[in-house]
Amino acid sequence: MIDLPNISAAERASEWPTQAFVDEALGDPSWRPFPFAEYIVKIESRCNLSCDYCYVYEMADQSWREKPMVMTSSTIDRLAERLGEHLRAHSEEVPSIRMVMHGGEPLLAGPERIGYAAEAFRAAVPSDVELTLAMQTNGVLLNEETLPVLREHNIQLGVSIDGPRESHDRHRKYANGRGSFDAVLRGLGALRRSPSADLLRSVLCTIEVEYDPLAVYETLLSVQPPSIHFLFPHANWSEQPPNWAGHRGGTPFADWLIPIFDRWYSTVPVPTHIRLFDEIIALLLGGASRTEGLGLTPIRVLTVDTDGSLDLAHVLKSTYAGAMVTGMNVFRNSFDEAMLQPGVVARQRDPIGLCRSCQDCPIVKVCGAGNYAHRYRNGSGFLNPTVYCADLTKLIGHIGDRVLADIQTIVDKRS
Repeated sequence: MIDLPNISAAERASEWPTQAFVDEALGDPSWRPFPFAEYIVKIESRCNLSCDYCYVYEMADQSWREKPMVMTSSTIDRLAERLGEHLRAHSEEVPSIRMVMHGGEPLLAGPERIGYAAEAFRAAVPSDVELTLAMQTNGVLLNEETLPVLREHNIQLGVSIDGPRESHDRHRKYANGRGSFDAVLRGLGALRRSPSADLLRSVLCTIEVEYDPLAVYETLLSVQPPSIHFLFPHANWSEQPPNWAGHRGGTPFADWLIPIFDRWYSTVPVPTHIRLFDEIIALLLGGASRTEGLGLTPIRVLTVDTDGSLDLAHVLKSTYAGAMVTGMNVFRNSFDEAMLQPGVVARQRDPIGLCRSCQDCPIVKVCGAGNYAHRYRNGSGFLNPTVYCADLTKLIGHIGDRVLADIQTIVDKRS
């Protein structure tokens, strides 16, 4: 990482996006804000691990220290009221929503609090709106105490695991330095042996280019996930990624992912979904993106912290202190008010909300300028390409060549 001087709050306020971008959008008769369809609910603000790459605890923003440890019943109730209010106001635009319990480590909230939140959210959602309840967990607390409540409320699970023991334990440790690999495997084992086994929907793996990509891939496959989500390390132009070589033309992250793609794509049938690859293929073939970080589909996600704050994506904590703050709260503000925050509008108005080089790029409909947080640069804000531009360009090109070659083969056989 490089060490750049901090800039003042006034300078931050002038970084893109500003209120002027919202005013411009509101002046465009062809544009309207989109209501929220996904909610990241920070039900617990503390964690039982001390991962050294965590954007919540280890990066620029340290506001977690001032937040309640757990979301109270009154905050859950008010959040549920706001949710119902928002969905009734936009019933034709939001046929389905996703509520993701997050942290910290959400299982630290305990079965009673998790169950209370699940019941409150289900009661608030109108009957004609499909609700998916989910949770992102480190997996350590998947056991006989927590699994029944997850089963009772049909809470889908994403579990974080970074490959084999050596790569996983390098970053995903307890505060005493001991690795968590064995504990995560115990949790996943308990899940597989329980009636809740079908709740596992994905495993999330942060890319570590120093480790063998195929060994990581095979370890992830061994836990039999329906889907794998490879995550680029959270970084930006002012806090550059580990092993990053973009300024020299290198592509270490694409070079790490391509062998996995080739192994996965050449296996018939594919053994699991890999979200990054699935999305790129769909976008290359003219489809729409379903996740943030690729494509130009408007982002419709709102984060609610343990104190009821309405925030932008908490991954923005990796850029600078307060980057995710809207100043709004479920006790004072409706979700409709949050729809007009600059950081929300910026991610709903692509390609206008992209820098000129991205707008002119031939793969912008696939890349979408990458993850919003990864575009940040001190002084200019988020009006930049992703710091992983070179990597995404190479990866998308490689996948496109493979897929289009197969399509051409099919066409030739039919002609």
